[in-house]
Amino acid sequence: MSLRIFNSLTREQEPFSPLEAGHVRMYVCGMTIYDLCHIGHARMMMAFDVVQRWLKSSGYRVTYVRNITDIDDKIIRRAVERGITIRALTDEMIAAMHHDISLLGIEPPSLEPRATEYVRPMLDLIGQLEARGLAYKSSSGDVNYSVRKFPGYGKLSGKSLDELRAGERVAVQDGKDDPLDFVLWKAAKESEPQDAKWDSKALGHDYGVGRPGWHIECSAMSCKTLGETFDIHGGGADLQFPHHENEIAQSEGATGKPLARFWVHNGFVRVDNEKMSKSLGNFFTIRDVLAKYQRETVRFFLVRTHYRTALNYSDVHLNDAHSALKRLYTALSLVPASDLAIDWSDPFAARFKSAMDDDFGTPEAIAVLFDLASELNRTRTVEVAGLLKALGACLGLLQDDPKAFLQAGAALDEAAIAQQIVQRAAAKGAKNFAEADRIRQELLAQGIVLKDSAAGTSWEAIQ
Repeated sequence: MSLRIFNSLTREQEPFSPLEAGHVRMYVCGMTIYDLCHIGHARMMMAFDVVQRWLKSSGYRVTYVRNITDIDDKIIRRAVERGITIRALTDEMIAAMHHDISLLGIEPPSLEPRATEYVRPMLDLIGQLEARGLAYKSSSGDVNYSVRKFPGYGKLSGKSLDELRAGERVAVQDGKDDPLDFVLWKAAKESEPQDAKWDSKALGHDYGVGRPGWHIECSAMSCKTLGETFDIHGGGADLQFPHHENEIAQSEGATGKPLARFWVHNGFVRVDNEKMSKSLGNFFTIRDVLAKYQRETVRFFLVRTHYRTALNYSDVHLNDAHSALKRLYTALSLVPASDLAIDWSDPFAARFKSAMDDDFGTPEAIAVLFDLASELNRTRTVEVAGLLKALGACLGLLQDDPKAFLQAGAALDEAAIAQQIVQRAAAKGAKNFAEADRIRQELLAQGIVLKDSAAGTSWEAIQ
C-alpha cells in the first residue's frame, strides 16, 4: 500500500504524492515564543517529526519549514513585564525551545523562519489583497481582510459565514466592516515599545507604522519558503479555525491558487479532560516532565498514540509508557543489534510499513515492534535485533544503548552496585543464602533490581 494521509480539507483519507516527484514540501505552524514550551507543544512538534521521518524513510527528499512567531501581543507584554527587548526575550525562548525539543529527539526543520524577518513579504501580500479588493484600511489605522468577499471562506473548518455570524458576540468595532473580518496590519499604539513597530513606508507600502497580524505571518512565510502551492500544511487542531482558515483566505485570495494540497492536524493533549494550555494554567513544561522521566520515555509516550487522537497526560500514562519501552530495550539488551538496511519485504517490516502508510499509524507500527521483541526473546539473533532497532529508528526510538537506558536513574553508582553483586555471588557460593537475599533486598530498596541468568547477574533501575 502506498502512503495515504487524512486531509482535513476534504475530511477524507487520500493517496499522497508530492507535486514535485521525489520532493515533499511541508509547512507547519510553530511556536509563539514568549515562554517555555509545554508538553502540548511537544506533541505537535513530535507529530510532524514522525511525519517527516516517515516521508524520508519512504525515499522522499523533504523540505520541512516550521516557523517561529516572534512578534505578537503576548510577546510584547512579556518583554515589557521583564524590562527587556522583544529580541532578547525571543532569542532566549528560542534557545530554550531548541534545547528542550532536542532532548526529545525532535529533528530540526529544514528552515525555521522568524516572522520579524519577513515583514516586507507580509506587506507585499497585503498589497496584493488590497489590489484584489479583499483588504481595506479602517478608521482605526488597521488594515483588515474582508471575509465575505472571499467565496471559499469556511471550507477548511466546515463553517458557513452565516453560522459564524450567528455565533459572533463581538460588535463591529475598530473600523471593521464586519465583525468576522480580521486584522492584516495593526496600527501602532503609543504604549507599545519601539521595537514592536515597523514603518510600512520604508518597506514600500502606505499602511502607516504598525506590525503584522498573526495570520498574515504564516501566509507570507510559507509562500516565500515553499512557493504559492505546496504539499502539506500542518499544525495543531486548535489552529484549524480561525488561523488556517484565514491563511487560506489570504494566500488563495492573493494568488488564486490552492495554498496546500493536504491539511494535517494533530490532536490535543488533555489534562482532566480539558485541553492543555497556558491560558487554563493546566500545562506542564517539557522541562517539568523531563525532570521526572527519561527523554525517550516521553518520546515514546507521545509517539504511541495516533497523531490525530487526543492524548491524555498523567503520571500513570507516562509510567506505563516507561514500562512498555523497558520491554523493548530488555529484548535489545539480549544480543548486539546488527546494522542493516531494512528489507521491506520482511513480514515484520511489511506490517510496519503498512501501518505507517495508513495515515502514519504509529500505534499499529509500535505493536509490530513488540512482536519483534517477542521474536528476539525467542531467537536471540543479531538480525532480529537489527531489524527491531532499524524500524524503531523510523520513529526516533530504540537508538540508545540498552544497558544505559535500563540503568538510567540509579541511586547508586555502577561501581558500588557491581561490588554488591560480587559480594552476593560470594555469599551464594558459600551457600549463605540469607546474606545473598539480604543484599538483593537492600539493593531493591534503593531502586535496583538484580536479574540472574546463565550469563551472570545484571541489574536495572526501577523508575
